[in-house]
Amino acid sequence: MNLKLRLIIMNFLEFAVWGAYLTCMGNYLGVAGLGAEISWFYAIQGIVSIFMPTLIGIVADKWIQPQRLLGICHLLAGTFMIMLWYMGMTAGFGNAVGNKALFITIYTLSVAFYMPTLALSNTTAFTILKNNGGDTVTDFPPIRSCGTVGFIITMLFVNSAVWDNGSFTLTLAQNAHKFQYTYNQFLVSGLLSIIMFLYVFTLPQCKLVKKDPSQHRSLAQQMGLDAFKLFKEKRMALFFIFSALLGMSLQVTNSFAGPFISSFQGSSDPVVASSFAASNATLLTSISQVSEACCILLIPFFMKRYGIKGVMLIAMFAWVLRFGLFGLGNPTMPGVLLFILSCIVYGVAFDFFNVSGGIFVDKECDPSIKASAQGLFMLMTNGLGATIGTLSAGAIVNHFCTWQQVGDTSYLMGNWPACWFIFAGFALCVFVAFALVFKPKKTD
Repeated sequence: MNLKLRLIIMNFLEFAVWGAYLTCMGNYLGVAGLGAEISWFYAIQGIVSIFMPTLIGIVADKWIQPQRLLGICHLLAGTFMIMLWYMGMTAGFGNAVGNKALFITIYTLSVAFYMPTLALSNTTAFTILKNNGGDTVTDFPPIRSCGTVGFIITMLFVNSAVWDNGSFTLTLAQNAHKFQYTYNQFLVSGLLSIIMFLYVFTLPQCKLVKKDPSQHRSLAQQMGLDAFKLFKEKRMALFFIFSALLGMSLQVTNSFAGPFISSFQGSSDPVVASSFAASNATLLTSISQVSEACCILLIPFFMKRYGIKGVMLIAMFAWVLRFGLFGLGNPTMPGVLLFILSCIVYGVAFDFFNVSGGIFVDKECDPSIKASAQGLFMLMTNGLGATIGTLSAGAIVNHFCTWQQVGDTSYLMGNWPACWFIFAGFALCVFVAFALVFKPKKTD
């Protein structure tokens, strides 16, 4: 099999694992009696991202080939996912899980081993490409884009898949047994992880490279702590602080877009309750990932034309629109068009921030700490920022909305517009503050 095709399959599986539950998990958590803890489930991803990728990376550098460690991590993550499915199945359809603390613990272990695979899959692809004469700059982006395709396809599958009374079907019609509402989404993720575990052992070896003793790096350096000296420079300190503030928006819609859109099924208006959008929240939000895959192509033009400040401001205002359009929309025409527009805007909001921020850090930092600086950027955004933002968003949602039983399922219902407008207001404040305070170099 062609080497690039093999790496495409690897990236497809890598993100398909995540797509099975990331945007629809909140729907099941409400049914499982864990609706008030949705924000914690998403915050856990940020918490483990602060230290697990670095620790696993050290192991991959010193003791275990990265493609093998990638497989081992997927085996563990997938096993824990299947345990979540088993706990949900044992509790029964529509019932709360018995041991909530154990459920959260198992989920934490699964995520702790999955999050490092995002970096390990990149390391594996880069190493195999280099070892076989490939060009990472030109060859890797198309390979990585197939990861987003995998994420989207799995989202569409769990949106439509139904297991009811021993039979399997696919439907876009309203059905409480769709995987996006049940514990079966964890089974899909777990099985894909097991497949990934088996697949990576068929890939070429990524042999460990003996390090020159004279280039020995301390644990603090390997953990990226030496990059904190960048805070001594005012401009970089402001950039990282605002990165954390904007990072607070990253997981909000992953956490609550699904429960929000699905909540319209509990409406007293039968037209709204039976609308296509309300019954297919995961399908609707998959537009966000399609937009993300496309918008990354626009970044070089915008970076060259507007510089880092301009691109970051565009990203910040895109978050204002992302949240505001959710607050204004509804699942029937013409309100559903606002939902769709919000999903399209997401590509700009996410890519223009994450990708352009990484490019800026790479350009501004000394070569000796480039890797550490990138780690610091990820820590401030996907670690610290996303964790605080998700927990704060959860407190707001829990204040304005409650889980209510309607028919044979539960929906998170309440004053959703107030929640989305609060999130939009926060993003707008960050936008204004960044515009006034951050002063880039003229060459940025």
